[in-house]
Amino acid sequence: MLAYLRLEVRRTLRDPGFVIGGIAMPVLMYLLFTNLAEITGEWRTGAMVGMAAYGAVGSALSTGGGVAEDRAVGWLRQLRVTPMTPAQVVTGRALTGGVTVLPAIVAVLAAGGLVNGVRLAVWQWAALAVVLWLGSVPFTLLGLGNGYRLTGQTTGVANMVCNLGLAVLGGLWFPLALFPGWLRALSACTPTARFAEVAGSVATGQVPGAAAMLVLAGWLTAFGAYAVWAYRRSGETG
Repeated sequence: MLAYLRLEVRRTLRDPGFVIGGIAMPVLMYLLFTNLAEITGEWRTGAMVGMAAYGAVGSALSTGGGVAEDRAVGWLRQLRVTPMTPAQVVTGRALTGGVTVLPAIVAVLAAGGLVNGVRLAVWQWAALAVVLWLGSVPFTLLGLGNGYRLTGQTTGVANMVCNLGLAVLGGLWFPLALFPGWLRALSACTPTARFAEVAGSVATGQVPGAAAMLVLAGWLTAFGAYAVWAYRRSGETG
């Protein structure tokens, strides 16, 4: 499985679309949004967390694109005749997503610290990176579910809609304080809002709220069940 993981990571990181959309775009958006006008250091930090989360979500979802391509060329059928169990195949793909989200997270955090002058304690930088990394797991499972269930082209569209929709509704681009009351209530139910909330708590030296953790756990369970169901259906349809 380690060889399979190395293969998938190399293939993903060599994709120009992934490098531009998954790594460069969040960094450029962060620097643009935080340097258009005179803003406070608190907003620079909050925007850094939001854009790092946005990059992590986009990179995690993109894992499903590779799965859909594998289905199209018959690679999944080949994997089924190898000694690897279905659980190992899915785990390998999930680990690929876990590895490929790191460049987006590190790039945005580096832009915050080196360009925008965000100052955090060493432990906060490390903890923030770990929380963003672990928090991306539900979105990796969502992307895998889409890839196992949909065609290559449809997977790309579905992941893009999921990424943009969850980013906007979750307040990753703009502060939730700007949302009307009904939209803030809706946002509180989204995994992205809670993802950013947990990461933001680490950046401000606070303990993440129990409600945020429970909502994220619920979405992790739901997306995990979707990925398992989609994988089983992919075996029935080829």
